[in-house]
Amino acid sequence: MRDPVTGFEYPDSWVERCTDPARLLLAEQGLGVLTSSGTVLKRGFTTGTTAAAACKAAVLSLSGKTISMVSLCIPCGLVVSVPADAHAGKASCKKYAGDYPSDVTAGIDIVAEATPLPGCIRIEAGEGIGRFVRDTPRYRNGEPAISTPSYDCILCSIREAVEATGLSGVLVKLHIPEGAAVAGKTLNSRVGVTGGISILGTTGLVEPWDDHLEESVCGQVSQAKNPVITTGRIGLRYARLLYPEHEVILVGGKIGEALDAAHGAVILCGLPALILRYINPHILEGTGFATVEEFSVSPLFRSVMQVTLAEFKKERPSVHVMLIDRNGTIIGESP
Repeated sequence: MRDPVTGFEYPDSWVERCTDPARLLLAEQGLGVLTSSGTVLKRGFTTGTTAAAACKAAVLSLSGKTISMVSLCIPCGLVVSVPADAHAGKASCKKYAGDYPSDVTAGIDIVAEATPLPGCIRIEAGEGIGRFVRDTPRYRNGEPAISTPSYDCILCSIREAVEATGLSGVLVKLHIPEGAAVAGKTLNSRVGVTGGISILGTTGLVEPWDDHLEESVCGQVSQAKNPVITTGRIGLRYARLLYPEHEVILVGGKIGEALDAAHGAVILCGLPALILRYINPHILEGTGFATVEEFSVSPLFRSVMQVTLAEFKKERPSVHVMLIDRNGTIIGESP
């Protein structure tokens, strides 16, 4: 059985240990993650998926119907059904966290209000959605903190609803009543986002990893021959393209644990932020930058990166590091 979200082929022994057919079906559909013990952990929905569901429900309810569920195609390609509560152009959708115990946004309401707007579709981000307070490599000062995959999913969902209702266009206003309060529990301030939470979601799904990732990935890494480990969805995608003959394993922030579990040569491939912060937790000291992403556009970054990778090679000679940008371009690698 293969996970349709990550492409990971679950070992037969894991499948055999699962005694709950309903939970196993969730894993087969991509809505759950099968672990080595046979337990299936439910994936949640990201803020991006939740916002898209609220927007689609709001537009659909302009037809006069009460909407309680919408169907969405999320960024990873799966089609999911998301509960919503919508009537007369106003919708609310609760953030579902699945089996992710530390999701600080779990249960918050994302609200969308839709009004006809002939000839065009417009999305406005309101209260509780964070905004950038400085320019970053991907966002400008003042822009709402909505990731590109999330925005695309929201826009596609609105277009589907506009077509279904026969409208020629619509204005959709998004806001998160608890956003500003919840933002204080996130890392938004460190990346230059204030006033609310971010609307994010590379795949549209939240991984239920908090207490279970180490067991799962370390087992995969220890059993793999010459594994490639990566930290996130972008790294997962491009690592598979760069190393098609290798088993690519997503480890999140558990880099050290995964490297310790590996036998022999291993490749560490992905975006620079988590990897460089793991190698050198003090890499930003004295640079004047708050994040590795912002530092990466500095003229000093390349030399610091090269020295960091060279030192790490001495410490872990069996690990080859390959750093990429968000377009999959190689920006640095071990000497």
